[in-house]
Amino acid sequence: MPLLDHFRPPLRGPRRWEGFHHAWAANIAQHLNREVLPAEFFAESEISLGPTLEIDVATFEEGNGREASATAAGTAVWAPTKPLLTFPVDFARLDVCEVRVYEELGGPQLRAAIELVSPANKDRPGSRRTFAARCAGYLKQAVSVVLVDVVTDRTANLHADLLDALEVSEAVWESPTQLYAVAFRPVPVQKQQRIEAWPEVLTLGHALPVLPLWLRVDLSVPLQLEETYATTCEGLRIPC
Repeated sequence: MPLLDHFRPPLRGPRRWEGFHHAWAANIAQHLNREVLPAEFFAESEISLGPTLEIDVATFEEGNGREASATAAGTAVWAPTKPLLTFPVDFARLDVCEVRVYEELGGPQLRAAIELVSPANKDRPGSRRTFAARCAGYLKQAVSVVLVDVVTDRTANLHADLLDALEVSEAVWESPTQLYAVAFRPVPVQKQQRIEAWPEVLTLGHALPVLPLWLRVDLSVPLQLEETYATTCEGLRIPC
């Protein structure tokens, strides 16, 4: 199925790109779980668009009721001083639309993140830096990353922003169509870590590629962008 333009007429208008991105992320996760990932891995879609504040790290307390009550009482007694600084922030532009792949090792361990780029990720320098920093943070923790950018109404190169965040200048690459998908694999080396990349040019009217999704440094599975894209369009009744 050819790649369509979900951000301009005639598709944009009666169809919302947000709905498509949500469905595509969910389809990628379901496809990985059903047909691709080994038994000890699982994938989940993670979506946060607009002004919703999302907490990724939760704190849990375990123990008997007496210990919990003592902790609660201790917390209630102490109160901090008033904040020295108060400032407004705009969380509406911190979009997250990704698929996370975990390995079950007595608890889920994040191994890979598939990032579906949104217009808000590309519209301002601050948004681009935030997106790049999140991806760089994954790579620093030896989590592989796949970027998929089919946004046609913004021309920013988030691949280049990610390289800037990693302070890399010798691996500059730019898609001639401004649309692309890139798979990154962090490789631990004794003296210095390196990152390997598989960039692919995306073109409207052409099929999408298969990318390697790295679960470990020595284990990858095929990420079927074309198959999941076609399934998503069919499910949403988007004509090809």
